[in-house]
Amino acid sequence: MTLSNAFKHIPVMPREVVELLNCRAEGIYIDGTLGGGGHTGLILDASAPTGKPPNEAIGGKVIGMDWDEDAILAVKQRLKDYSGRLTLVRENFANIKKVMEDLNIKKVDGILLDLGVSSYHLEKPERGFSFRFDAPLDMRMDRRQKKTAYAVVNKSSCEQLEDILWKYGEERWARRIAKTIVEKRRHGPISTTKEFSSLVSSAIPKKFHPRDIHPATRTFQAIRIAVNDELDNLKKSIDDGVDLLVHGGRMVIISFHSLEDRVVKESFRNMEKGCICPYDFPKCVCGKKPKLKIITKRPLVPSEEEVSRNPRARSAKLRAAERL
Repeated sequence: MTLSNAFKHIPVMPREVVELLNCRAEGIYIDGTLGGGGHTGLILDASAPTGKPPNEAIGGKVIGMDWDEDAILAVKQRLKDYSGRLTLVRENFANIKKVMEDLNIKKVDGILLDLGVSSYHLEKPERGFSFRFDAPLDMRMDRRQKKTAYAVVNKSSCEQLEDILWKYGEERWARRIAKTIVEKRRHGPISTTKEFSSLVSSAIPKKFHPRDIHPATRTFQAIRIAVNDELDNLKKSIDDGVDLLVHGGRMVIISFHSLEDRVVKESFRNMEKGCICPYDFPKCVCGKKPKLKIITKRPLVPSEEEVSRNPRARSAKLRAAERL
C-alpha cells in the first residue's frame, strides 16, 4: 500500500467548506491542516478556471501545511497533477504567519483548519495515539519535537497530571487517575499505550465506566493535546491567520470536541466584538475595532446521510467568519 492510500482522508462537510471559502480562480487559500489532502483537492477543483482542466497551472493557489512528514509525502503523491497550484510546507499551523512571510505572500483569500486527528494516526500503532494497539507512548504529530506522551506521563507531577486531565480531557476522575499514575511510576516507568490505558481504566471504578467509549478515551485525548500544545496552537493560528485575510476573506474551522470549539467560538466572538472596554465606560477608549463578521451564528454539523457514510464526522462542528 502506498503512503497516499494509507493516509486516506474523507473530507468532512465538503460542500459547506467549498461554499463558505467562496473559492475563486484568482484566489490564494491556506489549508493549515493538510492531513490526507481531501479538502485541499476540493479547494483546488473549486478554484480552477471555468472551462479549464483543474490540473492546469493557472487558477486558485493552495498552500497546504502539516507538521507531519507523512502527510506532506502522501499529498505530494496524491495531488501531483496539481503541483503548479499547490505548495506544500511541513510546519505547524501556529506558525502560519512565518510560513507566509517565507513564501512572500502578504494576504490570502481563505483559510481552512480541520482539527480532527486523522485515521492514519489512530491506526498507525507506532505513533502511539490509540489504546487499541500496544505501542510506545508517543503521540507526537511532529516527530521532530522532543516532548512525547512518555515524558508527560512519567515526568509530570501529580498536580500537573491532574490539571492536564481535567483541563484537556474534562475527566471527572482526573485526581484519582493522576494519583494512580504516580503510584505506578514508583515501580518503574509507564512505557506503552496498553499499559497506560489499563492503568487509567483501573483507576476509574467499574460502575462508572462509560458505556459508549473506552474508559481511557478522555485521558488519551488530554495527553495528546498536552504533548502537541493543540489549544494554544489553535488560538495563535486564529489570531495570526485573521491578520492574513484580505477584506472579505474567509476563515473556516472544523472542530471535533468541545474544547476546540470553545476556542474557535470565543476567538471569533472577541474579534467580532472589537471594543474591550468595561461595560460601564461612557465611551470606548481602547480603540479596538471589529476584525470579523461571524457567518455561522450557530455551528454547522454534518447531515445524517454524511454521518452514515463517514461515522467519524458525527462530532464535527463548523464555524466560519469573514474579515472586515
